[in-house]
Amino acid sequence: MTNTPDTIVLVHGFWVTPRSWEHWITHYEQKGFRVLAPGYPGFEVEVEALNADPDIITALTVPAIIEHLEAVIRPLPKPPIIMGHSAGGAFTQILLDHGLGTSAVALNSAPTEGVRVVPFSQVKSTLPVLRSPANRHKAIGLTLDEWKYAFTNTFSDEESQALYERYHIPANGGILWGSVLANFQPGHQDTWVDYHNENRAPLLFISGSEDHIMPPAVQRSNAKHYKSNTITEHVEFDGYAHLLPAQKGWEEIADFALDWALRNAR
Repeated sequence: MTNTPDTIVLVHGFWVTPRSWEHWITHYEQKGFRVLAPGYPGFEVEVEALNADPDIITALTVPAIIEHLEAVIRPLPKPPIIMGHSAGGAFTQILLDHGLGTSAVALNSAPTEGVRVVPFSQVKSTLPVLRSPANRHKAIGLTLDEWKYAFTNTFSDEESQALYERYHIPANGGILWGSVLANFQPGHQDTWVDYHNENRAPLLFISGSEDHIMPPAVQRSNAKHYKSNTITEHVEFDGYAHLLPAQKGWEEIADFALDWALRNAR
């Protein structure tokens, strides 16, 4: 089966780095896959360095992130499976629209342009950034309590704090503001995809039922926007919060995602 994908690319979201995929990297490598978890441009340094000097984060743009990810994926001998979490889910959709990947999974995904569902819990989760337009030019971190609400609301306090200390970094306020304004500005914005693209790879949305920052309603709406005949599905896992890749029981979701991606690889 020479056409079977042998590489998995994992795309992280905001407020974290590729370190957030550490369990999945090991899990998939033990299954014989080559696993790549590229950071955003400049994210070659560790969490601690980004917290100490967030200027790298402030300089990010969506086009630069996509260009960086494409530079990792395009030279691969065979199209990989692409999996993205949170903002990485939106970037995964853009990569698919650009013709990359053999199949893809978007976990607790941020929406692409045109998805207007904005649940209250999402507003509350992103308020640290969106409370002030001045934050468009800053890197904005979360307090531990804000992290607990947005990322780990079903975790114990001890787990939340440990993961906060291990994973958390500030997020680019300009990109978050841009995603909000995308639906109100003329023309295609940074997170636009062609929902009628018949040539993109199959896509699965996975939601955690208890996710505050990207609730299942967001992924359901995003999936319904796709009008092509290419496979687009949505599955919800009960009891999971936003930081699904690190929550107890993540192995079940990792295996489900991989099985789906292999079964539907084009």
